[in-house]
Amino acid sequence: MTPRYARHKRTTLAVATAVAAGALLSTGLAANASAQTPAGAAARTAAAPTSLSAAARTSLIQKAQAGAAATAQQIGLGAKEKLVVKDVVKDADGTVHTRYERTYAGLPVLGGDLVVHTAKSGKTEGVTRANKAAIKVASLKPQITAAKAEKQAVSAAKTLGSAKSASDGARKVIWAGSGKAVLAYETVVGGLQDDGTPNQLHVITDAATGKKLFQYQGIENATGTGKTLYSGTVSLNSTQSGSTYQLTDSARGGHKTYNLARKTSGKGTLVASSTNVFGTGTASSSSSDQTAAADAAYGAAETWDFYKSTFGRSGIKNNGVGAYSRVHYGNAYVNAFWDDSCFCMTYGDGDGNTDPLTSLDVAGHEMSHGVTANTAGLEYSGESGGLNEATSDIFGTGVEFYANNSSDKGDYLIGEKININGDGTPLRYMDKPSKDGGSADYWSSSVGDLDVHYSSGVANHFFYLLSEGSGSKTINGVTYNSPTKNGSTVTGIGRDKALQIWYKALTEYFTSTTDYSDARSGTLSAAADLYGSSSTEYKAVAAAWSAVNVTS
Repeated sequence: MTPRYARHKRTTLAVATAVAAGALLSTGLAANASAQTPAGAAARTAAAPTSLSAAARTSLIQKAQAGAAATAQQIGLGAKEKLVVKDVVKDADGTVHTRYERTYAGLPVLGGDLVVHTAKSGKTEGVTRANKAAIKVASLKPQITAAKAEKQAVSAAKTLGSAKSASDGARKVIWAGSGKAVLAYETVVGGLQDDGTPNQLHVITDAATGKKLFQYQGIENATGTGKTLYSGTVSLNSTQSGSTYQLTDSARGGHKTYNLARKTSGKGTLVASSTNVFGTGTASSSSSDQTAAADAAYGAAETWDFYKSTFGRSGIKNNGVGAYSRVHYGNAYVNAFWDDSCFCMTYGDGDGNTDPLTSLDVAGHEMSHGVTANTAGLEYSGESGGLNEATSDIFGTGVEFYANNSSDKGDYLIGEKININGDGTPLRYMDKPSKDGGSADYWSSSVGDLDVHYSSGVANHFFYLLSEGSGSKTINGVTYNSPTKNGSTVTGIGRDKALQIWYKALTEYFTSTTDYSDARSGTLSAAADLYGSSSTEYKAVAAAWSAVNVTS
């Protein structure tokens, strides 16, 4: 029998590098950069870049590097200056745009990068420069030591709040980012930023005076693309380090997504891409497939935003710190789980390793186990265990509706995307929980003896009735027909209000041993606090509990 997401110290859902300085500075100094407009630029406006194969791109780069000395002379660089090819782009009309970094007397020139525009005929049409001033310094002998520059840089990082700041030393460079070129030191300070994101603070120090000339963060936030299995093509936050994009979301507490590559321990490898595109939109049995990672990262981001927007909660512990996710756990592992000891979420790939358990409501479900662990701490057995599981179903459903994703519309079905039963049916139903073959629609004295994934049905049913009411209705294309134990007709107050009541009860009135009777009292107290004890909402809470046989 497939496990219903059993828990052992963890809660499960289911069925029983340093950045290339020139490039960064070129981007960061846009306001200060001067550019020569290439002749004929207007004629090239409609010439879109072509897609180069790896071999074609390599060939163009090699050709450009072979002619770099001639190009340097042609565009008027000095005898001590050399060009190093960084990238090349070719337009449909044959125009080639070659991006170079520059050196002076063997030292890298920061802020000296440039792009040479060459017509199909081979004629140079123009140059776009980060700094059009001549690169020349009076002396290459520094007046302060590298050690002093390094010390100052580390102090600057600590002032900015970077934790555990450290550096591997300062290197001599030519700084051209502010106009006139000067001899300088560049120090890269590592460690962690105050939100847990890796630190890569570049500090530029004048080698003659010791004055700080510039600083910038080498770890950048980037908006990447996730081609997910369940939610379509989505935007993902990533961080850039050099030419690599990593699935680290510094906007959401530094949440990271790792690939365990079929292992069952450790963190795995941080998921990275050279293109800032993660996944293909289809499942693959390969342990290196990034589609599951894209789904997991998207689910974590939407869950974070749901809690922040809906309840003002900043992360699982409400301290602004992100958890991390692990995908490709084990071999054909038909499960997903939250583990509070590692503060992480983990996803298996399902039967055949082609049905990863990374759908949006699963992600919301797992992260919500962490919220419960860090608030009420509902014990994972008996009625409190059922309430624990239901809380994750409730908030996982909230995440799905909040995301408003056209590929995975909000519904009151749990795990409908992951095909865990092998026949396309959902894992659980909130409107009538017994439709899964084991969950309880109503409370009875024996509910606490059921597996927590089945005893959760009572609270799931309550939440559906409180949100939508009893009887038949269709929501986002799904038809529901929710009964009541006492034959009553329940009028819902809407999902938004029901979520507020459940969250307030969880965080303020539930304890580790809360049972269904206590949950009734706690949600009534929450409703009274939010809307008043004579309100429609308060009366609806009482009616919905009575409808699932939890009475006063």
